[in-house]
Amino acid sequence: MVSWEIPPKPAELVENRLVDAILNGTFPVNSNLPAERELAESLGVTRPTLREALQRLSRDGWIEIHHGRATRVKDYWKEGNLLILTALAQREAQVSDEFVTNLLQIRLLFAPTYTRMAMQNSLNPVIHLLESLQNLEDSPEVFTARDLELHRQLAILSGNPLFVLILNGFGNIYQIMGLKYFSSSQARNHSRSFYKKLLSAVLSNDYYQVEEVTRQVMEDSIQIMHAAILNTNDKHEEEKNVA
Repeated sequence: MVSWEIPPKPAELVENRLVDAILNGTFPVNSNLPAERELAESLGVTRPTLREALQRLSRDGWIEIHHGRATRVKDYWKEGNLLILTALAQREAQVSDEFVTNLLQIRLLFAPTYTRMAMQNSLNPVIHLLESLQNLEDSPEVFTARDLELHRQLAILSGNPLFVLILNGFGNIYQIMGLKYFSSSQARNHSRSFYKKLLSAVLSNDYYQVEEVTRQVMEDSIQIMHAAILNTNDKHEEEKNVA
């Protein structure tokens, strides 16, 4: 059977357009949105459709609705929630170098914990998972997919579903970031070493070493990612100069 892609509903389209308008500065932080009638006309939708979209944006932390007063665009970095991060991660144009670094710092905080918890809760599945990573094909695509799956499975095996939800929310940006990161042979070799050291620590049933190995590799990955970003930016600059 053919699997047809379901087109977004009008309210979803309006929601996405308004998020883009907030992010590109058309409606800056702490500014007021136009009156409902004017905004609906400019978007080419009915007022009920606009209201549905505005309710979604309010729920997600983009705007603040007060009946009888103008709708304010929130300072989403200070007043938003995890849904804001998910929306940002789905927009490649908004994925700045700083954003990537911040995500890696969050992973640095979480990964040692969910890796240790996974080992404590499900030792044999963790061993099998790490054994499957010992001889990966040497390509950025393979390493990106398998590394993401490693962290997802460790988060699942940790028994804390919040780790899983957070990682799932960044699946799109992980793909973008991972291909850039694993384009470096240094990064791929670094991960091979990580998988080997982590397997050794797990087989030794050493919780402390599992956390330390994971923490050190997450710290190193931030520096490797910085180098990958600089390399990519240099190439773009060279291409501009040639053009």
